[in-house]
Amino acid sequence: MRIVRLAGRPLERFLRVEAASGILLLIAAGIALAWANSPWANAYLRFWHTPIGIRVGAFSFARSLEFFVNDGLMAIFFFVVGLEIRRELHRGELSEWRRAALPFAAALGGMLAPALLYLALAGAPATRSGWGVPMATDIAFAVGILALLGGRVPAALRVLLLALAVIDDLGAIVIIAAFYSSGIQLGGLLVAALGLSSVYVLQRLGVRSKLLYVAPAGVVWAGVYAAGVHPTIAGVIVGLITPVRAWLGPEGFLVGVRKELEPWSQADPSMLSSQALAQTLRRVDTARREALSPAESLIETLHPWVAFGIMPVFALANAGVPIAGGVADAQSWRVASAVGVGLVVGKPLGVLLASGLALRLGLASLPRGIGFRQLVVLGVVAGVGFTMALFVAKLAFADATLLSAAKLGVLAASGSAALLGFALGRVLLTRSGAPGPTISADEAEASTEL
Repeated sequence: MRIVRLAGRPLERFLRVEAASGILLLIAAGIALAWANSPWANAYLRFWHTPIGIRVGAFSFARSLEFFVNDGLMAIFFFVVGLEIRRELHRGELSEWRRAALPFAAALGGMLAPALLYLALAGAPATRSGWGVPMATDIAFAVGILALLGGRVPAALRVLLLALAVIDDLGAIVIIAAFYSSGIQLGGLLVAALGLSSVYVLQRLGVRSKLLYVAPAGVVWAGVYAAGVHPTIAGVIVGLITPVRAWLGPEGFLVGVRKELEPWSQADPSMLSSQALAQTLRRVDTARREALSPAESLIETLHPWVAFGIMPVFALANAGVPIAGGVADAQSWRVASAVGVGLVVGKPLGVLLASGLALRLGLASLPRGIGFRQLVVLGVVAGVGFTMALFVAKLAFADATLLSAAKLGVLAASGSAALLGFALGRVLLTRSGAPGPTISADEAEASTEL
């Protein structure tokens, strides 16, 4: 039972952070919309286009503040995504094919159906590049909606949503790398390979200080950027190669700490030196640090900063869309409506059809507490595409008018999907008495049936 509790705690903390982050994202998006449609709209544009850079001798690198948010800070966001994918593949919901089959099918259907609907509605040459926009699910908003439903949501549904979102993010990463990057430059790839080789060498040497990995990770970012691939992919790559095995683990930590503290429990404190205490504390601190794997430790450290800092800043920089004139022409209307239909209709349709097919073919099975009603709510909530959808829209449209239309479609559809998901959850789901977004030991044990 203790192992079950230890396994459930990272998931519980993750869901708590994401639920709170969804509220902050909503506030940031509201501020951005209000600012961009106020008399100070020009100040909003000037602020995010403020040039920032460095100059060392003849070398100069200057970009807008928006670039450093979308291509710099979001690389950290994608790094955490890579860490989460690595963790799920190692010992999470994606570590066994029987548990991963249902969320994989749901995620695949939830990506294909929106893209096909978009192409059916806006497949003209000038607008077809936006097919990837409605494919992504925003985990923070989705978890926040389930949190508002409280005890109506079984633990297995929250775990299923998390697994679906992880696979969804992986699909979005592949699409960004394959379809939304410019021509590949070999020189940049060689620089990125040098950075990755440095990371690998440090890992083989057993270097545990995380700060020493920042410089080679920066080299990977610079190489990927120079290669013409979107630089946020560098964060995913480094996250995926981060070790997921702890040197000690929970049991080793307990044994080590007991061994260090046992002499102190039997000794006279007045006879013990401060030097001996300092040595013991250093060894205890080492045991604490090595109780978690590097990937788990980095998620614990960075996830709150990403959820409460980077994602709201990204929303503030990208959700500011002028509503007046946002769909001024036929092309803009097609983009906005295609994105909206893709998220609100395509997501639940794809999730339900793909899940039903996987279940009928015997490739997957429903976890305990999950039925058709829960899958309907899951599909609708998955239509909240905010963060990743806005990110892909920035890559898909160079035309400012079409980009604004795509953003309006994302915002309107995400809000509609959120309200519809909450309403359906109130109608279709019955209260089970489970608390908010937390997962108890018994629930964590039950959710392993996924």
